[in-house]
Amino acid sequence: MTTTLNLTAIHAQASQAAQQAAKDYFVNKLGCVDRFACGFAWVRIEQNIRTNSKLGKELLALGFDKGYTSKRFELWNPSRMPVQNVDTLEAGANAYAKVLRDNGIEAYGCSRLD
Repeated sequence: MTTTLNLTAIHAQASQAAQQAAKDYFVNKLGCVDRFACGFAWVRIEQNIRTNSKLGKELLALGFDKGYTSKRFELWNPSRMPVQNVDTLEAGANAYAKVLRDNGIEAYGCSRLD
């Protein structure tokens, strides 16, 4: 990953995609009812980026944190959807990760049940 990326613009675009994907899933698949399996979803950037690097500082400013076990940058609930349904949250995380991948950043949506 290069540091010439405009991470703020990519983050804004990815956040919008995540919000839309989560909303679409919640409305179309769940009928606006928060039901079924609950859990968490997040996006993980696979590159090992140091927190004190320029890129690491930019990611921290955007709300990313280093994962406790993965030691990679992660952004929890990128859709900011206030639901517990893991599928809804995962749809948002996957949409966010796709925008990052489209911009050359190796990232994936992750989730786990609660």
